[in-house]
Amino acid sequence: MLSFIDNFWQLFVLSAPWLLVGLLVAAVMKAWMPMSWLQQQLGGEGIKPVLKGALFGAPLPLCSCGVIPAAMQLRRGGAGKGATVAFLSATPETGVDSISVSYVLLGPVMAIVRPIAAILSAITAGLLVGKATAEPEPDAPAIKSCCATKAAPIVSEPVKTSCCASKKPVVAKLSLWQQAKDGLSYSTGKLLSDFYLWLMIGLFFAALVQTLVPMNALAQYGNSIWIMLLIVLISVPMYVCATASTPIAAALMLMGFSPGAALVFMQAGPATNIATISVVYKELGKRALAAYLFGVIVMSVLFGWLLDQSLAYFDISVQGALQHQHSVLPGWLELSAALLLCALILRIIWQQWQQKHRLLAAR
Repeated sequence: MLSFIDNFWQLFVLSAPWLLVGLLVAAVMKAWMPMSWLQQQLGGEGIKPVLKGALFGAPLPLCSCGVIPAAMQLRRGGAGKGATVAFLSATPETGVDSISVSYVLLGPVMAIVRPIAAILSAITAGLLVGKATAEPEPDAPAIKSCCATKAAPIVSEPVKTSCCASKKPVVAKLSLWQQAKDGLSYSTGKLLSDFYLWLMIGLFFAALVQTLVPMNALAQYGNSIWIMLLIVLISVPMYVCATASTPIAAALMLMGFSPGAALVFMQAGPATNIATISVVYKELGKRALAAYLFGVIVMSVLFGWLLDQSLAYFDISVQGALQHQHSVLPGWLELSAALLLCALILRIIWQQWQQKHRLLAAR
């Protein structure tokens, strides 16, 4: 029991500074990257909006469910189906917070490969969705006119202009300090509350495996493509965000699964869950859903297989870096970050308890 608690605390201390860095970057992006600008960039169909959707979504620190309203807002604001899917896929698969945690728990190789695989997987899924849903598009000009493709943006622009008339004065009144404060409030409040529980579950699972499971117990099965397909079946309906999936992937590698299999989990798990699947089906249709799942699953397994083959060819041991993990920051800094993160999580728990208590009292 004591060894389990020690392993859990050590993992938490190692992750805390980098998670705080991710939350800080999230605050900056929230404060100074307006959603309206993203909507303008992702409008229309074709390769260019899909590329932008994947590149813009990759660094955003949104969880699997948090990305859904953002993606639907982009879609209803004029973003194409392919760009929406690329954004919906890339955003939960990686982010500034998960990359920093990946560097600590999985090593620099996985921290580099993960965002690259996420972006390429999102681009593939977006292009497949664009092709799969390209046939119904000619119906729009037939209903309206040959200028329908131009008329839609023109009609929407006055609506945006009239709405922005009430927003511009508000933005102008906000000082840089207030914008930074709002961004920090979001990242240490709403964003952290979305994934802290799953992060704790992931760290619990990783510490449990590290304590009870012998190293390389499943090494003889861990690099099989059938294991990757099994992980896909398990992870597709599962709700897990990119940050929380990192310690679980670390635990899988400690059990003897290959880095490729762990990458499959980190790709397919956050990008596909019941909530995302249902929203894609309702908002974009059957064809888009089938293309989306096909692109994410196939690319996840492909990148997992390529990672294992590349590591074997260049004789790189990711497991070695994981099993002999050492602190890369001063001990006092890691401990301070861990205590600060604990305080932020306890504050969220206290606020949630107060809110539930108020609701019960109101009844």
